[in-house]
Amino acid sequence: MANAKNVSKAVVSRLPRYYRTLRELATEGVKRISSKELAAQMDLTASQIRQDLSCFGGFGQQGYGYSVDKLIVELERILGVAASQRAILLGVGNLGRALLRNFDFSFCGVRPIGAFDTVPEVIGCDFRGIPVHDLHELEAFCERERPDIAVLCVPADQAQEEAERLVRCGIRGIWNFTNVSLRDDTLGIPIENVYFTDSLMKLCYHMKDTDPFELGES
Repeated sequence: MANAKNVSKAVVSRLPRYYRTLRELATEGVKRISSKELAAQMDLTASQIRQDLSCFGGFGQQGYGYSVDKLIVELERILGVAASQRAILLGVGNLGRALLRNFDFSFCGVRPIGAFDTVPEVIGCDFRGIPVHDLHELEAFCERERPDIAVLCVPADQAQEEAERLVRCGIRGIWNFTNVSLRDDTLGIPIENVYFTDSLMKLCYHMKDTDPFELGES
């Protein structure tokens, strides 16, 4: 198996898609699948799939393809979702509440154990069993509960300060929704910066040369 640090970012970015697609196939009762069939599901090439998966070992069999269930287990191990990661959320505004109420953290092997805010009306509330604590209690909570991941939904001007605080609290990774680019090399832990605007602009790009009148023609 290749060292994880030597695997390209492009390959890593495709792994969640493999996992999601295979979970959907398993739900549909599919037991095995060839690289060609999986490629058709994901709009990739069979050689690309074989090359990507070969970075982590040989999971397919000649003439048989891939066992869907076994490949799911391998991807869970590779992605780190097999072990339950404990998470906290900072900033229980509209976005933070939406994540707590609607996002399926368990699909990613993550279990939220607490949220934090400074607004008195929010502190003490409960979202799907996840209590909201006063942000001043962060250090004591982290020392006691040892969370692994922080979901950062604070205002942009607080992002860097709170991220540095989280690192001091022992957080090992940050899922960042603040629209401020936090850097792994500065903070010393993995960061995933999420920009909803990027996804929307990609949609706009693909739409820009589409004639709306042509779409309505029969």
